Amino acid sequence: MHTVGETHYNHWFDGLALVHSFTFKNGEVYYRSKYLRSDTYNCNIEANRIVVSEFGTMAYPDPCKNLFAKAFCYLSHTIPEFTDNCLINIMKTGEDYYATSETNFIRKINPHTLETLEKVDYTKYVAVNLATSHPHYDSAGNVLNMGTSIVDKGKTKYVIFKIPSSVPEKEKKKKSYLKHLEVLCSIPSQSLLHPSYYHSFGVTENYIIFVEQPFKLDILKLATAYFRGVNWASCLSFHKEDKTWIHLIDKKTKKDISTKIYTDAMVLFHHVNAYEEDGHVVIDVISYPDNSLYQMFYLKNLNEDFTENTKLTSIPVCKRFVVPLGFDKDAEVGSNLVKLLSTTATALKEKDGNVYCQPETLCEGIELPRINYDYNGKKYRYIYATEVRWSPVPTKIAKVDVLTKKKLIWEEEHCWPAEPVFVPSPDLKEEDDGLILSSIVTSDPRKAPFLLILDAKTFTEMARASVNVDMHLDLHGVFIPEKDLNAEHE
Repeated sequence: MHTVGETHYNHWFDGLALVHSFTFKNGEVYYRSKYLRSDTYNCNIEANRIVVSEFGTMAYPDPCKNLFAKAFCYLSHTIPEFTDNCLINIMKTGEDYYATSETNFIRKINPHTLETLEKVDYTKYVAVNLATSHPHYDSAGNVLNMGTSIVDKGKTKYVIFKIPSSVPEKEKKKKSYLKHLEVLCSIPSQSLLHPSYYHSFGVTENYIIFVEQPFKLDILKLATAYFRGVNWASCLSFHKEDKTWIHLIDKKTKKDISTKIYTDAMVLFHHVNAYEEDGHVVIDVISYPDNSLYQMFYLKNLNEDFTENTKLTSIPVCKRFVVPLGFDKDAEVGSNLVKLLSTTATALKEKDGNVYCQPETLCEGIELPRINYDYNGKKYRYIYATEVRWSPVPTKIAKVDVLTKKKLIWEEEHCWPAEPVFVPSPDLKEEDDGLILSSIVTSDPRKAPFLLILDAKTFTEMARASVNVDMHLDLHGVFIPEKDLNAEHE
């Protein structure tokens, strides 16, 4: 929902969160959708106008309010209270499911009915103002995530924390997984008042990977945005002259490795996967040469002619970085420290001991990457993603073989696919044994939207379930097996 009363959101990523689901039962598919009944939603609907600010839309006092009320509203934005309009992803914590965004708030939901339940504030358990919507899960189901702590005790840092998948028996009724949250480590920001923006991070068996990119949030501008009449998104800026730092945090020591590793300035939103091989860490990401993508999704640009008017000036590129571990400290300056024969990525030793990484390009024009999550943090072969070229809206689904660099494509006229979700086969023998699920929005009013089901190996269509509703293009999603829907959810 991008309109409330007579007020309008400025950006596509600001609209009120709508949660939807497809349920498979006895050979049939059931569709359900509900607006997330967040505090943001309730306040806006009650006022019949946008009264809670989002990242690209700043809300201001009702012009009918008195001067005292207006003054109080302005003062309350000096340290902004972020929205709980959790519209990006779904996170599993123990037996619970949460709608998430990039603020310190998450909202518990019932995955069966989509009912909105309690609001959770991360700051009650860990000192972070922002957190990612792309956590990782270990083999035991524990959640690994990270967030930014802004000028806490005079320091700005990136905090990595773990939420356990189980709690002591006596506390199970309280569902207090977050009460047992554990801070694993923190990484100091390169700048106190200009922390890096990040949307995701990577993991391998022994390392946590954080890319500190020069796409930065200006804290002073953030604190004064409301008074200056600008949105919070305007407080983000890309510093193309700066380096991108690659941090490898050892899971055992909980410290960043001593070698400083960097690459050229870039903007990335999504890590694909990472793994260790023969004394190297391999890191696959989707990157951009600048931050122009975010600007594309301002609603003023998404008009009827947006496919002609919004041409991507910055094409996403899937890049592979390779970081050598434990290399010879006496190696010659300028020498390539990467010894893997399977990649053209390089890591050059510099005079000051730093390592400068140059990536290998795996493919171009893909976004919203997914993998078989059983291979997360391990050597893998296949990426499933949407394909974009000259428009920010995807028109194809792609399967990329990172070994041969060959692609399989699904496309259909007037169809805009969402993120492809991989569902492994119960008797999986090979990495791509399974199905791909993607909700498809159509630009042809005569054609109903549908859930597409592809064979992940061949990319042939297995089935589709059409729904006679106004379905909207979603951002991220999750497949929940029946065994993970407990009695409470039912």
